[in-house]
Amino acid sequence: MCGQQFIERDLARARLARDTVAFAFNVPADEIAAPTRRSCQVAFARQVAMYLSHVAFELNLARVGQAFGRDRSTAAYACQIVEDRRDDPDFDAWLDGLEECLRTAPEPRSLSEGM
Repeated sequence: MCGQQFIERDLARARLARDTVAFAFNVPADEIAAPTRRSCQVAFARQVAMYLSHVAFELNLARVGQAFGRDRSTAAYACQIVEDRRDDPDFDAWLDGLEECLRTAPEPRSLSEGM
């Protein structure tokens, strides 16, 4: 797999995390992807999506930031915020479910590979 394929795969994984979190938070995915902060709920949903991209898909923080149109330090801050919230057992269990969902998702395929 060449460098461009890695980038495309990482972007697809981040998009899956974003869309999964949008569903779980009941917020529009395009709001999470917006270049500005938006509401507190949307901002936290974005932080969770960034965290899950890092944890479930093992993307480095620079790639996470790039995938969400943010920088590495913003991705690191998002991960710290979400990790701090994991002290809440209900939130932790909910997040474990989302993480498991993403970890077990099949790898993205291109249409040229056939289905």
